[in-house]
Amino acid sequence: MGVMRRRTFLRRGAIFAAGLGAAWRGRAFTPPAVAPRVVIVGGGFAGGCCALELRRLNPAVHVTLLDADAPYVSCPMSNEALVGLRSLQSLSIPRAGLERSGVRFVRDEVTTVDPRRRRVRLRSGGAMVYDRLVVAPGIRFLYGTPEGYDESAPLRMPHAWQAGPQTQLLAAQLHAMHDGDTVAISVPSGLMRCPPGPYERASLIADWLTRHRPRSKVLIFDANNHFPRQDVFTAAWREMYPGMIEWIAPADGGVITRVDAKTCTLYGAGGAHRVAVANVIPPQAPGALAAESGLASGHGWCPIQPTTFESELLEGVHVIGDACIAGAMPKSASAARSQALQCAAALSASFDGHAAPVAAFDSVCYSMLSGGSALAIHGTFAVSDGEIRQDAVTATAPGQQTPTAERAQEATAWYERMRSQCFGV
Repeated sequence: MGVMRRRTFLRRGAIFAAGLGAAWRGRAFTPPAVAPRVVIVGGGFAGGCCALELRRLNPAVHVTLLDADAPYVSCPMSNEALVGLRSLQSLSIPRAGLERSGVRFVRDEVTTVDPRRRRVRLRSGGAMVYDRLVVAPGIRFLYGTPEGYDESAPLRMPHAWQAGPQTQLLAAQLHAMHDGDTVAISVPSGLMRCPPGPYERASLIADWLTRHRPRSKVLIFDANNHFPRQDVFTAAWREMYPGMIEWIAPADGGVITRVDAKTCTLYGAGGAHRVAVANVIPPQAPGALAAESGLASGHGWCPIQPTTFESELLEGVHVIGDACIAGAMPKSASAARSQALQCAAALSASFDGHAAPVAAFDSVCYSMLSGGSALAIHGTFAVSDGEIRQDAVTATAPGQQTPTAERAQEATAWYERMRSQCFGV
């Protein structure tokens, strides 16, 4: 390009770079003349929703979504697929809806984040520059806990906490068990994806057993003293599956300390338990990229500014979804969607020279207790004193405490909305 054109280009680039910093500190500036580039790493519910919302709010923004998987297989509703209430194919979500909305989808993995140069390196060998980076890395499993549950153990004791082949394997094991056999579910302590998920799974497995293996039972070995809506779950179990589901608290031997995958045996303070099917859910932490890039703090998860979701550890990088520390919000697809909407709004505002909007979040977790009934756990959240705090809980409203067919219908409609809002399909 000519000297004058080159000078103009460089001057505009400098204005844009300065403007981003000024906007984030709340000072007005001239809107940039160069379209900003946002790279989003991780194409689950958080990453997909953020990409779509950015394009909706500001079509001039260049949005690139990076993920190793195409299509994406949804964890929400995978417990239904486990027991044949829906197909695994119905949980397979294509990327075409994102691309129709102007999002550039690249099937690749990020290996390194360079915040100083504002670029990421890719598994394929290339690199990509950004003005703002959004990381939605999800979770990774902390193998080795319980002892013996290494990376090969899921081939015999599936965790099925990642939808796809693990879901199929656990389903096959259920079908192969004999009437009178036992299914064990081991629940870890600490933060985890979808806290009500193990108890929904126990419910749906019991529903399947009543029809196909009525003399069998489900043991829940729990490392936690309480679980979400425990009173509602246990009341439903007594009514719907009397004597079939047994919840074992930590004080009663619920903490599984060791497993033998070859013999399908679990060990704890209560002794050895050899079962036909063992669903061992390991402890969890943010995806590997978060830890390797310096986004995770000493206690394992990723601290963020609650209004913008910008990392407190890396400038210009935002973390949304399961990996971030989002105060009282659960680690769920619904919460991830809400965080993605706020992050996208904050980014769009900054590109226009405005402060981030006031943050307001919501989440809902539907738990199927049978093929025709479900319960709902609702929550709304707001930022107070620099933290995301629970603002109100509508789960205590009349009619929300009891599992109903209406909640099951709501769950199906909710899932379809989530697919539309987060993937454009």
